[in-house]
Amino acid sequence: MEKILIVVDMQNDFTHGALRNEDAIAIIPNVTEKVRKAIEEGTKVIFTRDTHSDAYMTTEEGRNLPVPHCIKDTEGWAIVDELTPFVRDSAAVIDKVTFGSEALGALLKKDYQDADEVELVGICTDICVISNALLVKAFLPNAHVKVDSTCCAGVTRESHQTALDAMKACHVEIV
Repeated sequence: MEKILIVVDMQNDFTHGALRNEDAIAIIPNVTEKVRKAIEEGTKVIFTRDTHSDAYMTTEEGRNLPVPHCIKDTEGWAIVDELTPFVRDSAAVIDKVTFGSEALGALLKKDYQDADEVELVGICTDICVISNALLVKAFLPNAHVKVDSTCCAGVTRESHQTALDAMKACHVEIV
């Protein structure tokens, strides 16, 4: 059985930086333990990084969320320290310029068509986790897709729950 764990945007700007979030900080130990176990079990681990340029404020996202964040090669763009050792052991790190990652979809279609199970964890449940979970369903329609709610954080607790409910309605297992 081929399994994949996708760790979405566990970056400094979403935890301690420009978009600091206490719920995001709180899930770091859970995500760290999940990644450690996944690697021990031979599960493929893919990290995504929200990645913007200095021109962020001129983008559609920047006009709607006018807070510069995850600017490439800054401290805020980096994956949190607790997960950095696992990044070296991961299958891939995908830099994504928007919520859902076309590059992630292409990687899944090219290298992981036989995956039986794909689990997602990370930040923000209500933006990037849901976007990528639905992309996984599109690119790997026969894989069982699940999201660990204890390893995700949303912009707010309410939007986190709304996203979990929406994913469940789209046949994503919420654990």
